[in-house]
Amino acid sequence: MYKPKYDHMEEKEMLSDLRLGSQTAFRQIYSLYSGRIYLNIRKMVKSEQDAAELLQEVFIKVWDKRELIDIEQSFRSYLFQIAKYTVYNFIRKNNLEKQIQAYLSLHNTQLYTHVEEQLNEKQDEQWLSQTIEQLPPQRRLIYRLCKIEGKSYAEVSTLLRISTSTINDHIVKATKYIKERHGVLDKSTLLIASFILLQQHQ
Repeated sequence: MYKPKYDHMEEKEMLSDLRLGSQTAFRQIYSLYSGRIYLNIRKMVKSEQDAAELLQEVFIKVWDKRELIDIEQSFRSYLFQIAKYTVYNFIRKNNLEKQIQAYLSLHNTQLYTHVEEQLNEKQDEQWLSQTIEQLPPQRRLIYRLCKIEGKSYAEVSTLLRISTSTINDHIVKATKYIKERHGVLDKSTLLIASFILLQQHQ
């Protein structure tokens, strides 16, 4: 697929526009760098699906942190650093989840009874933020843009080049997921993870 070429000054202009929230600049930056970033991620993870989702997560972070972009520094290096740490976090999370599953297989009934007796089920901002982070990358981005940033479906459709019906489907599924997770499940997982890490350092 054809990838547009830009000189240094043109790229700086795009980054300046991106810092101001330009959707066009975001699409241009994505078109320019996504192929190279994907290949770099693919070398570090086994699954093409994981690589594709991590690529979306990298650009979600670029969009979320767009105001912090330093146009005088190498954006390419900045982008590859984001990709590297995104992959590292993904690997650490997967390893931790495996430890949690192994622990639960041994202590499932007693641990959950104990947790359910002690944890507060009140949904607060921290819990909501943690729950949103567990959504698939594209669904998380769409939910943030529509529900957190207040953008319309039409605006998000233009930004991501997907239909408004697809956006609606993601919002419905994200909302359903958040409602289902309301309660102790996520907090239980966090408590278990903390317990495992504590045990490892004793």
